[in-house]
Amino acid sequence: MTLLSLLLNLLWIVTGGLWMAAGWAIAGIVLAITIIGLPWARAAFSIAIYTLLPFGYRVVPREQVTGRHDIGTGPLGVIGNLLWLLVAGWWLALGHVLTALALAITIIGIPFAWAHLKLAGLALWPIGRAVVPAEDADAARRWPPVAYR
Repeated sequence: MTLLSLLLNLLWIVTGGLWMAAGWAIAGIVLAITIIGLPWARAAFSIAIYTLLPFGYRVVPREQVTGRHDIGTGPLGVIGNLLWLLVAGWWLALGHVLTALALAITIIGIPFAWAHLKLAGLALWPIGRAVVPAEDADAARRWPPVAYR
């Protein structure tokens, strides 16, 4: 992590990152308790970590990372995303939007508000996405795709 990413992540934690990461973690815990929600819980926990420290990482379609379609990038992923949207996605997105509105009042908060709005979009449709380091995100867009483990 570069010094700039570290500084931005520290500012991010103060400007709503900690609050929203806790929301993602709570969603993951609730989904894990239900047992049926375990696939969504895993996604919620990985996005909670991304929400806590987003600078230096990017979200890309998982098929660009692995080079192949899987259960989360096909029709079952769409169904999973629709279920996610109904159960947890809308209120996590609402939390990001409300935080973004509060941050957009100040000039310093505008870049962080924009980041919250991008996370609101991810909150609505997270299945089939992967969080990768920013320097690897460009490699994930190239052909052939790079496989991560």
